[in-house]
Amino acid sequence: MTTNALNTAPRNKGPRHIIFVVVNDACMRNFWEVLATWLPDGKQVGREWVARNPTRADRKAGSFKINMDTGRWADFATNDAGGDPVSLYAYLRGLTQMAAARELMNLWGLRP
Repeated sequence: MTTNALNTAPRNKGPRHIIFVVVNDACMRNFWEVLATWLPDGKQVGREWVARNPTRADRKAGSFKINMDTGRWADFATNDAGGDPVSLYAYLRGLTQMAAARELMNLWGLRP
């Protein structure tokens, strides 16, 4: 098998994928409440949660937005972005995505 073939192998299968699916699904079921807990100074504007970015010295909300339907998020001032609640939690807490998923599973008593 060539190195190129190894690099193109699917990476979304196995236990890690299951953990992310379980945690992201749980987050998305009550995403408004999750966002209100993780970013309590934010507010809903249309279908987005707009908040100050707690990882930097934001003085006001505006550039940090989370899509409440998809979980995609971005800080347009820094170009930091992610595609799901687990990546958002990891970003906010300074964790790897796997550590964030496991922490959320423990907090909520979830099983893959």
